[in-house]
Amino acid sequence: MGLTGMQVVLITLLAYVYNLDRYSTQIAGKVTILWGALTGFVLGDFKQGLEIGATLQLMSLGVSNLGGASMPDYGVAAIISTAIASTTGKGMAAGLAIGIPVGMLVMNLDVVVKIFNSYIARRAQTYADRKEFGKMRKIIPVATVIYPLEAALPVFLAVVFGKPVVEAVLNFMPKWFTVGLNVAGGMLPAVGFAMLLLYMPLSKYGYWLIVGFVLTAFLKVPIMGIALLGVAAAVRQYKALTEKNNSIDNSKNSSLEPNASGLTKEDMEDE
Repeated sequence: MGLTGMQVVLITLLAYVYNLDRYSTQIAGKVTILWGALTGFVLGDFKQGLEIGATLQLMSLGVSNLGGASMPDYGVAAIISTAIASTTGKGMAAGLAIGIPVGMLVMNLDVVVKIFNSYIARRAQTYADRKEFGKMRKIIPVATVIYPLEAALPVFLAVVFGKPVVEAVLNFMPKWFTVGLNVAGGMLPAVGFAMLLLYMPLSKYGYWLIVGFVLTAFLKVPIMGIALLGVAAAVRQYKALTEKNNSIDNSKNSSLEPNASGLTKEDMEDE
């Protein structure tokens, strides 16, 4: 299935809005599953877009570009993977085989764009020092316009010119390689979870992992049911901690209140 001109425009615009939100409003920039689902909706295959976005969302758990560091662009990978999977008809493995490398490429483009935007920031600072505020206000939005192009440009090139090349590469791939991609796609979410668990207080609340595993693997409780149990447990834990803190505060206040003789408990202990 080929892409119509309108679909190409919409997917490219989707990539532009994704990166614009990622570096400005930050409403859904890290929600990879959303961008995969929206791409699937544009292509008429919402379910596959949702599955690919969810898979890449799991891969990205525990990964963050702190400070000025760069990371693979999983949002772009979700958009391109969904587009490739839908246009070639060869499923998620084929889409991920192309989408993830392009996400790595965008990581390199991110470095280039940050270098260019550093130049814009220096120029804006120079104009501010010279009190040329009009020029400063004009040059600052240039960075905002350029940043989304790091995602929109690779996506446009991939969906417009990449299909014949992609099909040739996929046809060249042996079956054992595509099977290996499916296996790796199943392992990477587990790696993402493991990285996420490194930042969680497992020594204190690790038993909840066992509870969740038993509910899922043995009792077959739906994910919504497990989520509601998690909310109930969190509310109970919050109330217990609140009551504990209140009792500590009350005991401190009572120790500072004077008795009939005008002495506090701390004064009596000192005497």
